[in-house]
Amino acid sequence: MSPARSSTAHWKAATALAVVASALLGPFSIDQAQAFRLFGMRFFEGDEEEVQVINPVNYALTFEPGTDDKELREAIENSSLLFQDREDPVSGDLGLAIKARDDRDRILAALYEKARYGGTITILINGQNIDSLPPDPTFPSKPVPVSVSVMPGPAFTFDSIRLEGDAAGLDPAAYDLKRGARADSTLIIKAGEQIVNDLKEQSRPLAKLTERSVVADHATSTVDVTISASGGPVAPVGQLTVTGTKTVDPDFVRDYSRLNNGRPYSPENIRKAAERLRQLNVFSSVTIKEADALTPDGRIPMNIEVSEGKHRYFGFGGQVSTTDGLGVQGYWGHRNLFGRAESLRIEGAVNRIGETTDIGGLDYSAAILFAKPGAFGPASTFTASLQASLVDPDAYRAKMITAAAGATFELSPQDTFSGGAELSWADVDDAFGKNSYLTASIPLEYVRDTRDDKLNATEGYRALINAKPSYEIEGQTFFSSFEGSASGYYALGEEKRFVLAGKLGAGVLVGGDELADIPAPRRFFLGGGGSVRGYSFQEISPRDADNDETGGRSYVSASLEARIAITETIGIVPFLDAGTVSESTTPDFSDIRAGAGIGLRYATSFGPIRLDFAVPLNKYPDGTDFGIYAGIGQSF
Repeated sequence: MSPARSSTAHWKAATALAVVASALLGPFSIDQAQAFRLFGMRFFEGDEEEVQVINPVNYALTFEPGTDDKELREAIENSSLLFQDREDPVSGDLGLAIKARDDRDRILAALYEKARYGGTITILINGQNIDSLPPDPTFPSKPVPVSVSVMPGPAFTFDSIRLEGDAAGLDPAAYDLKRGARADSTLIIKAGEQIVNDLKEQSRPLAKLTERSVVADHATSTVDVTISASGGPVAPVGQLTVTGTKTVDPDFVRDYSRLNNGRPYSPENIRKAAERLRQLNVFSSVTIKEADALTPDGRIPMNIEVSEGKHRYFGFGGQVSTTDGLGVQGYWGHRNLFGRAESLRIEGAVNRIGETTDIGGLDYSAAILFAKPGAFGPASTFTASLQASLVDPDAYRAKMITAAAGATFELSPQDTFSGGAELSWADVDDAFGKNSYLTASIPLEYVRDTRDDKLNATEGYRALINAKPSYEIEGQTFFSSFEGSASGYYALGEEKRFVLAGKLGAGVLVGGDELADIPAPRRFFLGGGGSVRGYSFQEISPRDADNDETGGRSYVSASLEARIAITETIGIVPFLDAGTVSESTTPDFSDIRAGAGIGLRYATSFGPIRLDFAVPLNKYPDGTDFGIYAGIGQSF
């Protein structure tokens, strides 16, 4: 598939607008709909019950965090519920006293998190220290005056660091415990947890901490840390049980988890197994727990506890453009067709409604998609599809029917390989006239993906290479397409609020005496949200004497983005895209087209919502003035 055909959405006129309901909401089951907030608005939500406070007591707060350090001040304020809830009443005078006492503990924990082990916290209610309040206090004045005063003290640093027991051979620096560094309590807690996890990764499931002590020296503002751990015996996975299934075969769950009896115990394997089962979309929850003790034969029993979700779902979506008209899509699906997480999805779409009054001139598509996980072993998935469409992009008009079947194999957590067979019929009207094609193909693809987040990567890379040997039966023409791409991500700073992202792609078509021998949907085009933004879908292409797009035999494309987080939820993304499509199998770079723009990102639990605005830097005569693109996840 060429990059242009993977575009999320495209607009080509200067007045184009977009409403992408399916991209924002994604597939959902009506009976699973839950309330959520989007751009500050709440959806699928009934009236909230107002919380009634019994015997409400208001208080007037004076809050002194005792520091001008912005990071420390925010930590203290965020830990204090008296500060966070200062506009809300509490339940009774006793409720105010309890809240104040709890607040002292919360603020103290916040100080420890910032290595302030010598801090003091004074809280007065109605002028009286909370330590001297009676068991059931009464405060005559309302609102009750409350004063919180914090003296954080100096930041402590690490001095002596000792790892003992089965942790004795480990390097403290590997756990961010370095002499002279700021001794945040979170670092000490995290180090203990990671030490236990590392011992468990040695197939020692009963590993545990036996000591974690911190001794502060207030004279030198340093702390001595001792962490001791017991690894316990090495043990493989024992009996694996499955609970909570109703219609899903528990044997399938056991096999698909890949936590085989006798396999070395590993927390990382357990985490991956849980994630693998969640991705089947048949379970609303997955929990994997190991037993507290080994069996007599030295194995660790484990249990996979699942809760099945709704298996049937349906949904709809749409988009609208003042030039392309209205498009609507609908789909129905089943996530557990035969009891082993087989999925079936039936979908259909109609586009360009309103752009033309001719019903025959609309774009139509329909598809039946089937997938069977674990078909050839737990690391495989079989897929089959039948798709029909009538499409009319600027470059051609085509009626197409495609049947395909294949399998994907997970070679490792980062590597996948897929292969299959495809038969496609296409009746095409393009720059070369009206032609009919019947094409048999063998699509092959290898992908290596090390990204830390598939929808919003901050580090790692994704590289793919694919080949599609093909034979056009009616014209007796052999041809093949080869494509490759690589994208990389690099975050600046520990908070990863600035990420540089780049992508490079290329493709070539070989075979066929003439370009017309190759079906138009298999030729290369660029332009749109999936390639060079600022241009319309498939606008970048070689052209004939009549200025009609013909498609090309080769392309090269590149994109560069700076992803900048403004707040926890809002980000901006300036970007630059460029690409060229050539008639020859070797790119000649005689016509490079570039687009630049800026995007808005809104972070959600299901990935960032993307809205990009781009302009062509060297537009075609009477071509696109700008493009607007929307979707879920980053552009690449």
